[in-house]
Amino acid sequence: MSVINDKEVVQKQYENAENLNTRISIHDKYSVNKQGFGNWIVSHYQITEGMRILELGCGTGDMWKNNISLLNKCSELVLTDFSEGMIETARNNIGNFQNVTYQAVDIQEIPFESSSFDIVIANMMLFHVHDLKKGLSEVKRVLKEGGNFYCATYGEHGIVRFIVDLLKSYGAEDRVNKNFTLQNGKQILAQFFSSIEMSEYIDSLEVTNIDDMLDYLYSLTGMTGISNINSDVIKKVLEQNMVDGILKVPKEYGMFICR
Repeated sequence: MSVINDKEVVQKQYENAENLNTRISIHDKYSVNKQGFGNWIVSHYQITEGMRILELGCGTGDMWKNNISLLNKCSELVLTDFSEGMIETARNNIGNFQNVTYQAVDIQEIPFESSSFDIVIANMMLFHVHDLKKGLSEVKRVLKEGGNFYCATYGEHGIVRFIVDLLKSYGAEDRVNKNFTLQNGKQILAQFFSSIEMSEYIDSLEVTNIDDMLDYLYSLTGMTGISNINSDVIKKVLEQNMVDGILKVPKEYGMFICR
């Protein structure tokens, strides 16, 4: 069984916001927990006036767009991503603020001085880092003494695992990168941080339009190996697993707070 850890595959997935927006939209439309994962993540941030904050892998920047009051507390908010396309999307979403800068950055070579940030954030991206130990050592280096590192990730028993189990007789595979998950993340982080707290986000999907689920699955075909399965077959299997017009899909997401 293979996993997606090739840099070119990751760059293809995130060269622009299209795939990411497709994935975000199904969560917005069908999640049972209406707080929203992004809002839940932000609710954990302990941001006080004058803090300098670095986000690695900022994606579309929607979490900051929806929390301008937090953004305004920062003396400087540095939003970074390895994808220039994502940086441009984040800039367009959030806009220009005196205290916000946008920059393409590789977590493995963070171009900032040691002990220069009160908070470092790296949500839903650490599993993509080729040399994770180097990346986390860089995070620790730029984080001030007593600062917080926030990193959200997925678990190993969520949406993809559910879909693959339904379609495995047709050749579906769980190719999700498991380099950094809720199951192994604490052990990895313990090599760099003395205090690590894990919090799990309780949620699931209740999908009523299977076409939306198909769009979602085809946005991450590299993680499921379904590209060779006829879409009519996938749709039929998913529809057969609906109860009272609803396909219930488990989710497994959470975050680590490190100090």
